[in-house]
Amino acid sequence: MTFLTLESIDWRRAILTISGTKSKHVQQLPLPESTGEAVAQYLRQGRPQTTSRRLFVRHRAPLDRPLSVPAIRNSMNRAFVRCDLSDRFHNTHVLRRTMATRLQCSGVSVKEIADLLRHKSLDTASTYARVDVEQLRAVALPWPGSQQ
Repeated sequence: MTFLTLESIDWRRAILTISGTKSKHVQQLPLPESTGEAVAQYLRQGRPQTTSRRLFVRHRAPLDRPLSVPAIRNSMNRAFVRCDLSDRFHNTHVLRRTMATRLQCSGVSVKEIADLLRHKSLDTASTYARVDVEQLRAVALPWPGSQQ
């Protein structure tokens, strides 16, 4: 399992480095200013006192352990309930889908989205990116024999 560490962020260049994944690839991603500010605020005000170099750690004993996937999932599900969205969202993959869809709508290729999501298959990545029906209508040809 991959955990971000304090060293994963290059604050001066605004780059997040992800390493230690099952694919063994190191990936560097831009760190948007708003995300960097949120992480910095968490480090200053929200992160418990710990000697751990992990970026996100448990807020209950034992504090030195990294935040686990189930803990993140539970936190997201509680947030969905608080925001009255639990009938629409049930897991953390909504974040991946939202990112992929927004990237696709802004003109990013499915190949680039697949690389960012770390998918080898374009088909897998395309399931995350939702189809923009309005753009599809603009390029769709009329069905043969149909009234136009």
